[in-house]
Amino acid sequence: MIAVNGRDTEWREGLTIRIIMQENKYTSPRIVIKVNGHVVRQEQWESYAVQDGDDVLVLHLIAGG
Repeated sequence: MIAVNGRDTEWREGLTIRIIMQENKYTSPRIVIKVNGHVVRQEQWESYAVQDGDDVLVLHLIAGG
């Protein structure tokens, strides 16, 4: 089991950040991903292997004023 934005999500072998993004339909052009408190750079999303028990946080960056 992993947590994605605080929600329990089933973990499986081969799960990557990119797969999580696709399955949850995260499409904003300005997203920051943190796994266990550490930022994962966008170039790593395709290959970053999410481990059982990881805490994944998807942050949508928005501008305000």
